[in-house]
Amino acid sequence: MVTALPPTLRRLPVRQLLPLVPLVLVAAWAAGNWPVMASGFVRLRGADPAWLVAAGILTVACWLPVCLLRQGTVLEPLPAGRLFASQVAAGSANHLLPAGLGAHVVTLRFLRSCGISAPRACAALALYSLAQPIGRYALLIVLMAASPDASALGGLLPAERGVLALFLLVTVGAVGAALLWCVRPLRAFVQDLLSTALTDARALHTRPARALALWCGAVGFPALQAAVMVAVARALQLPVPALDVALAYLAATVVAGIVPTPGGIGSVEAALLLALVGVGSPVTEATAAVLGFRLITVWLPLLPGALVLASLVRRKVI
Repeated sequence: MVTALPPTLRRLPVRQLLPLVPLVLVAAWAAGNWPVMASGFVRLRGADPAWLVAAGILTVACWLPVCLLRQGTVLEPLPAGRLFASQVAAGSANHLLPAGLGAHVVTLRFLRSCGISAPRACAALALYSLAQPIGRYALLIVLMAASPDASALGGLLPAERGVLALFLLVTVGAVGAALLWCVRPLRAFVQDLLSTALTDARALHTRPARALALWCGAVGFPALQAAVMVAVARALQLPVPALDVALAYLAATVVAGIVPTPGGIGSVEAALLLALVGVGSPVTEATAAVLGFRLITVWLPLLPGALVLASLVRRKVI
């Protein structure tokens, strides 16, 4: 026999409580890794505050290319203020689900509230998901060509792990292809989505302003994030050239993407630590730099992001 929920529980504002989930998850992760974090925070006490302030300013600026990239995926002009607020909220929601799904859900609801149909909103998310890694890989290739120490990152993903990652990717691709072949409704949905996405992509690239927003945003976001990493490294006086620090960040985020944890928590820290050590940073300083970078780019923006997310949900903007 199922007992009915009390009226107080039935009235529980679940939608209003969801924005608090990322804060709880990050707090739990921090508590589980407190000894490592404590040692890093001790090292951060001696950091140059001017460089840390610069890193904070660059972190806020990172939302601008994301907004450009989102605008570049749709033909309709989006309201600038609500677009910026939605991306601040998406940064918090990104810690709810892996592979950026939390941010995509927030953006999907925002696009729908702007009058964009569901198929075209999904196509915009698909284009975003395609343009973002292309911009990151392009920037990584340019920095690898410019850095004489690029080979030092070879240990970031050992050969056996590289083979395992390739095997996993092929397996996931094969399973996805089998599902598309066997499940007719899913195949029809994907075909419609791809058709809409290709139509919109062609239309967007006939408009220089949209194409510029799309690709400037795709390159600008990882470039600014790499600049934040460089600023934190300078604050801690890491004995590593700025170019190599930026290269280490980009390579680490590419490798961390193989393990799509919510917000990259855990996978980004591990990959970034290995990358910084690979380009010549001592382990202690590299640990402090990783903690400082994640503190500024992830943990500190969580509270304002959760507040904005709660406000948008309450106003039914998303």
